[in-house]
Amino acid sequence: MYKLDLPIDLKEQAAIERRRRLEKERQARIFNNKHRLIGVDKNALDQQIQDKLFMEEMERKRTEAFAHDMIRNDKISYLLDRRQEHDTRELNRALNEFRSLHQQPDGRREWDLQDPDSLKKDKPARVSDEDPRCGPASIQKFDGEDLTAKARLKFQQEQLREWSLQQQHEKNIAKMQDNMANKLYDFKQMEMDQRARELQKAEEECRRAINSAVKDYNDALKREQEQRNAIKKMQEQDDNMTEIANAIFSDMLTENPDQAVSAFGPHRVVPDRWKGMSPEQIEKIRQEQLRQIEERKRNEEQDRLEKEEFDKRRIIEAKAGIIAERQLERKEKELLKQLVDENKRLEYEQKSHKSYLDKVVYTNEPTASYFMQFNTSTR
Repeated sequence: MYKLDLPIDLKEQAAIERRRRLEKERQARIFNNKHRLIGVDKNALDQQIQDKLFMEEMERKRTEAFAHDMIRNDKISYLLDRRQEHDTRELNRALNEFRSLHQQPDGRREWDLQDPDSLKKDKPARVSDEDPRCGPASIQKFDGEDLTAKARLKFQQEQLREWSLQQQHEKNIAKMQDNMANKLYDFKQMEMDQRARELQKAEEECRRAINSAVKDYNDALKREQEQRNAIKKMQEQDDNMTEIANAIFSDMLTENPDQAVSAFGPHRVVPDRWKGMSPEQIEKIRQEQLRQIEERKRNEEQDRLEKEEFDKRRIIEAKAGIIAERQLERKEKELLKQLVDENKRLEYEQKSHKSYLDKVVYTNEPTASYFMQFNTSTR
């Protein structure tokens, strides 16, 4: 007979357990998306991130130390803005809540006429023998019977009591929130007043020092201005005497004829010294003007002839353009007709190809069990 109660080989069992443990560790590494995709020393990266965060924290603290005064000044305006925003949000929230609770579309008087789902919600002419719509002629329910009056009255009383308790609770919560907000506003107002007194005191001391320095500086400027004015007055007196002497002995008062000759040539004169043209010069200018008038008339006649020729040519070209445009429109209509026929042919081919794919090629679609067999093992 075969001996079935053989002792367990401990070495082989240990090897099996070791392989199972390695397989579990391998699955943990392979199925971990972060380790599989990164493929680097994650501990070192985490340490680098911690070091970077520590340096950023140190830099932030240093920046906050430098900007401490600025932050304290900004907190006051920030808290006031937050309070205003909070009040606005609460007001808008209460308004929206009131609208959502008491101003729904289905609560309007004419909702039965405007309900888009009225036909879906409409009931048949009769649901059962207990249908409340059945009148006296149906002999199902007599007028005046109200079998659920006590239950309905009790339900209405319970509902009224729940509404009252809910309103009391909401009122108490709103009152507590208002009290807390008022206390916070009072504390912040006291802090702002203290800060304002300190700033006002420092500003007054700074203003006194600035006023003293400005006074000394203005006195020095005044003395320097008085010295400059005295020197300038003496210079103006010397310049005036020199100008008077030059005007008395100048060519303008002595009427020297050579004073009108310009330094740029004998054919040019100085306007403020010139006494007028000679008769020969005037006659020469008149002859030049008559010559320019005749030349202008010739130019105008030539322009008129050119304009008439241009108008004739423009009319001929316009007629030719209209003929070419009509030919182009006929060609475009023919091309459009060919394009429509080609699109219809392509549409028919696409529909035939799609029908062939749906009915012949793609007939065996994969199910969910086909996709569940992947990523179940590391081998």
